[in-house]
This record gives sequence, structure tokens and C-alpha cells, in this order.
Amino acid sequence: MSLTAEQKLTELRAIRNIKLGETDHWALSDTATMTQAQTDYRQALRDITDNATSLDDVVWPTKP
Repeated sequence: MSLTAEQKLTELRAIRNIKLGETDHWALSDTATMTQAQTDYRQALRDITDNATSLDDVVWPTKP
């Protein structure tokens, strides 16, 4: 069974959220300030659904 466009986007967002979660410690108030590269990476993850609609066409940013 093929996934619908909505299911593909949901799957993409789930993976994106995992990747964001892996970097949450960068943004905690009791840690050092995030670097610009870290900030850019997290923003690129949040913006990933602006261009990609599924895991088939996503280009993940490189984690600093």
C-alpha cells in the first residue's frame, strides 16, 4: 500500500522532530549560547517542509 501525501508529510515531520529533539540541549537556558551554525541547523530543520513533502525528496541539513 502506498502512503498518501499527508502520510508522507507526517513521516517527514516525525523524523524532523527527532532531529530537532537531538539538539534541544543546545537551546537550554542553563547552557552556553548556541553557535550560529547550530541556530542555522535548527532553523533549517524547522523549514524543511517548505521544500520537501516526503522522505523521498528531503535534503537534510548537515549537523554542525
